[in-house]
Amino acid sequence: MEERGIGVVETRHVTFAEPPNELTLESGQKLGPVTVAYETYGRLDEKKSNAVLVTHALSGDAHAAGVHFGEKKPGWWEPLIGPGKAFDTDKYFVICSNVIGGCRGSTGPSSINPRTGAPYALSFPFITIGDMVAAQKKLIDHLGIEKLLCVAGGSMGGMQALQWAAAYPDRVRSVIPIATTLKHSPQQIALSEVGRQAILADPAWRGGNYYAHGQPERGLALARMIGHITYMSDKSMEEKFSRKLKSENYRFSFDPEFEVEGYLRHRGDSFVRRFDANSYLYVTKALDYFDLSGGDLIPEGRPCDIRFLVISFKSDWLYPSYQSRDIVAFLRTRLVDVTYCEINSTYGHDAFLLEFDEETRLIAHFLDKTYDSTKGKP
Repeated sequence: MEERGIGVVETRHVTFAEPPNELTLESGQKLGPVTVAYETYGRLDEKKSNAVLVTHALSGDAHAAGVHFGEKKPGWWEPLIGPGKAFDTDKYFVICSNVIGGCRGSTGPSSINPRTGAPYALSFPFITIGDMVAAQKKLIDHLGIEKLLCVAGGSMGGMQALQWAAAYPDRVRSVIPIATTLKHSPQQIALSEVGRQAILADPAWRGGNYYAHGQPERGLALARMIGHITYMSDKSMEEKFSRKLKSENYRFSFDPEFEVEGYLRHRGDSFVRRFDANSYLYVTKALDYFDLSGGDLIPEGRPCDIRFLVISFKSDWLYPSYQSRDIVAFLRTRLVDVTYCEINSTYGHDAFLLEFDEETRLIAHFLDKTYDSTKGKP
């Protein structure tokens, strides 16, 4: 049977927090107006009870599925979103938005500051995962949805899913955090900082005011190369590249000789064409600030009827499985309905974007059970 897809989709935008009603951020600063880019797939049912919010990772965007008109590249979670897939659009209304602080249609450092007529650059306020979720809530309000059936995402998307449970527990029925954590460890903060320093050290960064001159491409590409090393595992790199050379013999050159060198440079070079360096600084800082440990996810004494499906991957060393098990252990102390699965994958952190068969089996069953349990509820 031929797989059915979503087809052509369009990115839409909603703007809110017009002055003097700006969005108050966790830093105490205010931001407004705020624009959020988003896409939707499937149809909202009459009771508005089948809405699923999918949240993206560091370099993701609102384009999670389908294709844009005139383009061939599908959305970043295309294999999981669509008719008959994990997020079955014959049943569910799926929403994905670009985070604030990003650069793919939502307000971020590259956006025009209405007070100056120039890009915000470093005048953009620091944002947190909580601020990203607060902006998403404004979008959900705009769509007239009182309660989400589920919030799901991997990596930074998993943090947003957890933040929804912490900040708006009455607005979500279930949460699927994948390959994520309650807080960044010192190692994770260190990896973020190395990437940021690569950008800050590029002379083309110009203190963040580079928009009239062009991106700090070398620094941003290097940051992305570092990131890609952490997304893979030792075994996946061995299987994909081993010590294969781009030509038959060593060339005794600092040009890329090994296939893995060429791969990393290609990834870095392609990244600078679609992502903003200042956004990379701000979003990685938001990752480092994230901390729902110590009971902040569900405060003691607060009832919680949210169902959780926590997924991790055995070879993920960027967000290792012990961090997911910490989430599960905490939820069990709060007597929460939680299911945990560690998938035996060799892909490393990238597995949440690659292990579609296992994820489909787990997510489809979990969502169907959640949806069935909510029928008849407001």
